[in-house]
Amino acid sequence: MSLACGIPLLECVYCLACARWAWKRCLHTAGHDSENWGIASVQEFEPVPRLCRLILAVYEDDIRHPLWAPPGGYQIDPDWFICRKTYEDTQGKAPPYVIYVDHKNADIVLSIRGLNLAKESDYAVLLDNKLGQRKFDGGYVHNGLLKAAGCVLDLECEVLRDLVEKHPNYTLTFTGHSLGAGVAALLTMVVVHNRDRLGNIERKRIRCYAIAPARCMSLNLAVRYADVINSVVLQDDFLPRTATPLEDIFKSLFCLPCILCLRCMRDTCIPEEMMLRDPRRLYAPGRLYHIVERKPFRLGRFPPVVRTAVPVDGRFEHIVLSCNATSDHAIIWIEREAQRALDLMMEKERTMEIPAKQRMERQETLAREHSEEHKAALRRAVTLSVPHAYAPSPYGTFDESDGGKSSRIAEGSSSWKSQQKVSWDELIERLFEENESGHMVLKKRSSPL
Repeated sequence: MSLACGIPLLECVYCLACARWAWKRCLHTAGHDSENWGIASVQEFEPVPRLCRLILAVYEDDIRHPLWAPPGGYQIDPDWFICRKTYEDTQGKAPPYVIYVDHKNADIVLSIRGLNLAKESDYAVLLDNKLGQRKFDGGYVHNGLLKAAGCVLDLECEVLRDLVEKHPNYTLTFTGHSLGAGVAALLTMVVVHNRDRLGNIERKRIRCYAIAPARCMSLNLAVRYADVINSVVLQDDFLPRTATPLEDIFKSLFCLPCILCLRCMRDTCIPEEMMLRDPRRLYAPGRLYHIVERKPFRLGRFPPVVRTAVPVDGRFEHIVLSCNATSDHAIIWIEREAQRALDLMMEKERTMEIPAKQRMERQETLAREHSEEHKAALRRAVTLSVPHAYAPSPYGTFDESDGGKSSRIAEGSSSWKSQQKVSWDELIERLFEENESGHMVLKKRSSPL
């Protein structure tokens, strides 16, 4: 009798637990992911809309008569394009891209297009990966995207070197959307480790803006390269949020909502600590910029707000069950909303009538704030026992003066406990230094391997 009474009770408990989970998942919105982040400024977000426009330029058949150029915003000069590469030029090993010298903003830009659903070669790049297959700089990266990045660098190394030497005051920017964003992020890492191939370009001149990126690198790399790599995500975009291997997503392309829901259920049952300590789990790279334009239980789009941070835990870990999860991935929508957000920021700044001198001081303060935030993220990574958060690098980005203590700290939490007498600031100073612009960069090795 007691057993018969216990079974319905157990079923009720399970039903209530499932109902609670479903209720929480339905109430979870994209705004929750970044609600505690800071608000981005004009200076740091200004490149995003024009870089989106340059990505759209890769899709054009005739750059002088563009079909995908939205009215207003940044205007592209067709005479400033250096080269345009197609699938035939890359032999399908990398997506098409362009190199553009933006003399107005003193920027050399290599922009890469997103996934072409009609091209098998793009699927081949995505499917060339297994979790834990490819190691890079003490972490894990997407194998196919890394190969594509290496292909682009081999093809354009001489061109980029000549441009960097010809314009010594210009920045070198890599950007892309979706598939191209993953290639651009890993290309940035490859260039950082092969700066001699580009005339020993300074690290502070290299940067990346990955628009709606695929998760392409492990957490330690995502945090470590936050000084040069930036990711831009619009509201509910599914791709930066799902840790599902890309090959599984595109094998189930015609039932994408089903696989997202299943993955959502699976990830909810995995403790976050276990996620963070899985060295093979891939993440969206670098510093994150989240464009928020919708609010829960309200219809329509609102004036967009851009929030930014270098998060360690809570790094777009939850898929948002939204009808906009796929539409927010479109580059045309991202460009439009990024421009709207920038216009609102600039209008607010003009209303405040900030003098030019104070703007310059604000830029310096912003650089210091980003440096401090980067250091805090690195400390947080060690606190959470993220694997290889300070692993020694064979590419010359860590200092050996500590006698290998940093590598022992990265091996596990037990090793870290033996070093508790070392302060956080002392640990960071051993491994990182501040460059001329105020950014924290990894120290060079005293001698090559």
